[in-house]
Amino acid sequence: MKKLKLAIIGQGRSGKDIHGKFYISEANTLFDVRCVVDEDEHRRNVSAARYPGAEILSDYRDLFGKNIDVVVNATYSCEHYAITRDLIEHGFNVLVEKPFARTRYECESLIRLAKERGVVLAVFQQTFYAPFYRDILKVISEKKVGDALQVSIRYNGLSRRWDWQTLQKKVAGNAYNTGPHPFGMALGVLEFDKGARVAFSSLANTPFSSGDSDNYCKAIIAAPGRPVVDVEINNTDAYTPYTVKIQGTRGTFRCTTTDYECKYVLPGENPPRPVVESFLANDKGDPVYCGEKLIVHEEKGKYDGTAFDVGTRLLYEDLYHAITEGREMYVTAEKAAAIIGVIETIHAENPLPVRF
Repeated sequence: MKKLKLAIIGQGRSGKDIHGKFYISEANTLFDVRCVVDEDEHRRNVSAARYPGAEILSDYRDLFGKNIDVVVNATYSCEHYAITRDLIEHGFNVLVEKPFARTRYECESLIRLAKERGVVLAVFQQTFYAPFYRDILKVISEKKVGDALQVSIRYNGLSRRWDWQTLQKKVAGNAYNTGPHPFGMALGVLEFDKGARVAFSSLANTPFSSGDSDNYCKAIIAAPGRPVVDVEINNTDAYTPYTVKIQGTRGTFRCTTTDYECKYVLPGENPPRPVVESFLANDKGDPVYCGEKLIVHEEKGKYDGTAFDVGTRLLYEDLYHAITEGREMYVTAEKAAAIIGVIETIHAENPLPVRF
């Protein structure tokens, strides 16, 4: 297949170590890096060595008028909206890093503009393509542990940051930076139900944090007739036994991004017990607690790939077909906008003091 000509703006951690790592890998057979943009001279020099033959620029506006099929916007989060809008207005297909924008209104205005200009607008939410997330959806749809009652998502750890991702003015913090992944998964579990709402939320900037953004984020997302989804993103949780846990009517499934395990019972293997209206008694008539040995099934395994390799490759393949064939992407811009709507609501319900 013909390669698409690509330009990327920003060579920070995501631009260099996620997108860039994919571009120079054998997995990339569909895109040719023609332009790299970064304001920093050192990063431009590194890019020149990394992408021989690519044009290295210091200002994204120098892309205007160039023959480029898609531009990747991997700039600071606070610049996503303005730069993406500028690119769309100049006729470029755009893949913008998460978060899509600060507000749902900004997201929807970009979606409208892209439709008016006839260009593809996509958001880099690669977790939707990760093996562990696809398995979660399969476990729920196939009722592996019965009907899902609650899905708990934990993007937790014990760590600190002191870079721009700790500043509210940069549209940073756990909710905006990490949040698009777990909140996207939460809405995905709920099948992006129009009735999904934030039933509870909490944000905190603890003394552990260096900036003024949240390093603790908690939200419960609910929709009629759907499982309750409990999302937590916490930088002060030293014990993180799972990334996702599904509590069903017949057992439990839990996984990290690399491993999974589940324990469940099957219908009919454990006959129903008749209800005893008084206390249970042993042969002597003494009261005893209910006790039995259930027939239980257990499974464990590992996933082949993560969001950073398999997920990135599949999203870029999806993007290629969207541009060349007009296919709708698995993660539409509308879905990414709904995710920002959740994050915006959480911030509105829990305003933090702006100190920087």
